[in-house]
Amino acid sequence: MLAIVDDCTRENLALVADTSLSGVRVARELDRLITERGRPKMIVSDNGSEFTSNAILAWADQAHVEWHYIAPGKPMQNGFIESFNGRLRDELLNEMLFSSLSHARAGLAIWRADYNGSRPHSQLGWQTPAEFASTFNPRRALALRNLKSSAPSPASSPAHQGKPNPGNELRTG
Repeated sequence: MLAIVDDCTRENLALVADTSLSGVRVARELDRLITERGRPKMIVSDNGSEFTSNAILAWADQAHVEWHYIAPGKPMQNGFIESFNGRLRDELLNEMLFSSLSHARAGLAIWRADYNGSRPHSQLGWQTPAEFASTFNPRRALALRNLKSSAPSPASSPAHQGKPNPGNELRTG
């Protein structure tokens, strides 16, 4: 199963179930998402064979998308998708016995619709991912990223660009 999540909007963009997921199959799914939503600047993934294949390396180069691999054995470097995968396992995969691939796909589609449209997220101001995505303005992305940032606020305002003020210059002598 392939799960694709937008870290900004928290939307689950795709849940793909198949008997095998090669790099070519992943690239095909990414092409579909780019057609629907536009090209991401970066994709973050683990080091699974489907993501490190020549097909994905060629796709990332042709699509002009930066690909970042987390360090092997360090799933917390991609903590949000790990949390998402755990929730998916706990709420659906461990609770259902799928009788066929089509049954699994149908179950995943229902769960995905519920996740995107019915579950508010604290990091999105208690909006659902679908609600937030519908109001998201990419030009505000920088401001949104810093709303609840763990980084400290600047100690002072940026320096004014223009004529220097002689009264504020350090004097020696």
